[in-house]
Amino acid sequence: MIKVSLNVNGMMCSMCESHVNDIVRKTTKVKKVKSSHKKNLTIITMESRKDLDLIVSAIKSLGYECNLKDIEEC
Repeated sequence: MIKVSLNVNGMMCSMCESHVNDIVRKTTKVKKVKSSHKKNLTIITMESRKDLDLIVSAIKSLGYECNLKDIEEC
């Protein structure tokens, strides 16, 4: 299990957080996802990093800037 932290710039409110969380869940199976527009951060708990590029691309398709901040083993 890994915990992935993504910098997501452009989220302005809780609806933006919901849109990011929804697209992550629709893109691949994750254990947990939580976004914060105040911190410009999305944290995802998932089995492996194999779908990470798909997740980043999906978030970018919503119009947000997104890049990897950190990956840690859980």
